[in-house]
Amino acid sequence: MTHTVTNWAGNVAFRAERVERPSSLEELRGLVARSQKIRVLGSGHSFNDIADSSGSLVALDGLPPEVEIDSASATVKVAASVRYAELGRRLHEKGWAVPNLASLPHISVAGSCMTGTHGSGNANGGLATAVAAIEMVTADGDLVTLSRDEDGDRFHGAVVALGALGAVVTMTLDIAPAFEVRQYVYEGLAGEELDDHFEDIVSSAYSVSLFTDWRSSRINQVWVKERLGGEAGTPAPSLFGATPADGPRHPVPGVAADACTTQMGVPGPWFERLPHFRPDFTPSSGEELQAEYLLPRRHAVAALRALDDIRDRIAPVLQISEIRTVAADDLWLSPSYGRDTVAFHFTWVKDTEAVLPVLTMIEERLAPFDARPHWGKLFTVTPEVLRSRYDRMDDFRELARQLDPAGTFANEFVSRYVLDI
Repeated sequence: MTHTVTNWAGNVAFRAERVERPSSLEELRGLVARSQKIRVLGSGHSFNDIADSSGSLVALDGLPPEVEIDSASATVKVAASVRYAELGRRLHEKGWAVPNLASLPHISVAGSCMTGTHGSGNANGGLATAVAAIEMVTADGDLVTLSRDEDGDRFHGAVVALGALGAVVTMTLDIAPAFEVRQYVYEGLAGEELDDHFEDIVSSAYSVSLFTDWRSSRINQVWVKERLGGEAGTPAPSLFGATPADGPRHPVPGVAADACTTQMGVPGPWFERLPHFRPDFTPSSGEELQAEYLLPRRHAVAALRALDDIRDRIAPVLQISEIRTVAADDLWLSPSYGRDTVAFHFTWVKDTEAVLPVLTMIEERLAPFDARPHWGKLFTVTPEVLRSRYDRMDDFRELARQLDPAGTFANEFVSRYVLDI
């Protein structure tokens, strides 16, 4: 009997009958060359069928977990399956850091970058903006390297590529000297303060996240992550009327903060503070669904008010919503391509039938702002509309024809939303 393989949340059962786990690069190259249809399976932290395959799934966690630091070029070469928690620890031991991290350190480097995943901060690009080179096995089994320095605009199309161009085996990331971060949580930010001071609030620290349950116009919590060194600090007495929490907080109301990274202004290494959650805990244990929409930051307040009009439909099926900002980038299929971005993230109860109609309502409210859904999360936007929101979509299709002419890596998701085949 075939063992059913699912995504992290368990809401998608993959159709592939086999999950291959090659133990060497040569084994992977042979496997890809023999396959008519194949997809790479990362850490599985997706909520739609982006990783599914009608042929084989290949997991790369059997390959050596390479982390090679090049201090001279300030880069690190990372095996695709390495997760950010492990990368962060190993970089910090050598005095290095990557500029930004997502809220979960449990996700793999390649999968995160390939889907346009991001952290938070007005000046911080998505995780893929740190990528300086990628090494991948293409459909004929060849090992191909594309780099920012050597391949220019073509490289910009290959970084956030949804796994559609080849099996990425390593990524080379820019690194910087390690740094310290402390974080505070403020509670009870009035909606009118956000209307009047949105830019001031989200630019008040290295990384800022706003959490709301949409039960009122009030923001429940503001997580402020300051880049610094030194001793524990004292939070400002208020942040535009929001007051400091008197103890550690979890973003979801009523949930214990054990899984969260250290708060209360205690300084610590970047990799232990920039994520919201600790690597030794798995938040929600998959008992959730997620959606996220990214739109130009200049529309943030208008989008907030548009969603506030339907909060009575959002709140009953919501666990928590996070609002954060991301810097513009030049990666063709990045949701932040060409524009400074605000992201509206939703963690839902695990009830697809109840959640999907609410997603449609949200998408209708955000349509005037040219919102792009996160590639790895739930959405109901039509393929035609989604494709229209990416200026370089035609260029990406041409790049896919060059690198994968037979569509070996193109599954139904990629064919539907990107390649239009």
